Amino acid sequence: MKKNAKSIDFIRKNWILYVFLAPAFLLVFVFNYIPMYGVTIAFKDFSPIKGIAESPWVGLKHFSSFLHSPNFTDIFLNTIKLSTFELLLGFPIPIILALMLNQIRRAGIKKNIQLIVYAPHFISVVVIAGMLFIFLSPAGPINAVLSIFIDKPISFMSEPEYFRTIFIASGIWQGAGFASIIYVAALSNTDPQLHDAATIDGASLLQRIWHIDMQVLKPTMAVLFILAVGGIMGIGFEKAYLLQTSMNIPSSEIIATYVYKRGLQAGDWSFGAAVGLFNSVISLCLLVICNFVVKKLNGETLF
Repeated sequence: MKKNAKSIDFIRKNWILYVFLAPAFLLVFVFNYIPMYGVTIAFKDFSPIKGIAESPWVGLKHFSSFLHSPNFTDIFLNTIKLSTFELLLGFPIPIILALMLNQIRRAGIKKNIQLIVYAPHFISVVVIAGMLFIFLSPAGPINAVLSIFIDKPISFMSEPEYFRTIFIASGIWQGAGFASIIYVAALSNTDPQLHDAATIDGASLLQRIWHIDMQVLKPTMAVLFILAVGGIMGIGFEKAYLLQTSMNIPSSEIIATYVYKRGLQAGDWSFGAAVGLFNSVISLCLLVICNFVVKKLNGETLF
């Protein structure tokens, strides 16, 4: 009772804070929670004429159809491979970049380098895809350089074996600089006296980075890694779809593009919703498992 009384008293004294919080809460409720009712179409044969409530209930029919479809294995593995490789290769790059930027002492040079590495993040995905098609075309500059060593130009965008490398490399180039901002901000809180003391004790640059800077970054790294694993199934639809050609489908077809084609283009709303819900459940499970593992190993946790 005393605890409840204290809570009520706190709310009365700080009611203005809850007034400021109300619009954000309302927006989240209206645009995130209310639409969850639409997830029920994954368990129905949805008809726009009948509506969600009147559409017949079919249970797990659409989930079973997806899991037993002949291309399920390829689509699922493509999604996992792209996401996993992008995480393993792309996650350390912003950390390394932030550590390198932290070693630059001249403010002017540091700002110019940051401007250069942050800039790709603000380029539209459509523009990035167009640039890749131009640069990697048989008549593009990449093949012009390779022509010195090979006789026949390579059609990078048509060969399935090149798609994964192109997708991941372009993603790292576009996002690594902007992703390093959080790590740069975390490193700015490092006490300079720690580095001074370590230098006096004879610690090398690498030793100071490992024992001081990396320790400062550890909590941030843990939280961002958990979030990255939680979003491993939510790999970007836009770039995968824009880079997709009829020739590289075996490597470029992922769950997101499959949902778009089957759910929106083909008008199979219930099937698309079922596949999307399946994707979300997998992401939630990965998030919870990763959070548990990181908490046990590192002591840091997201929730």
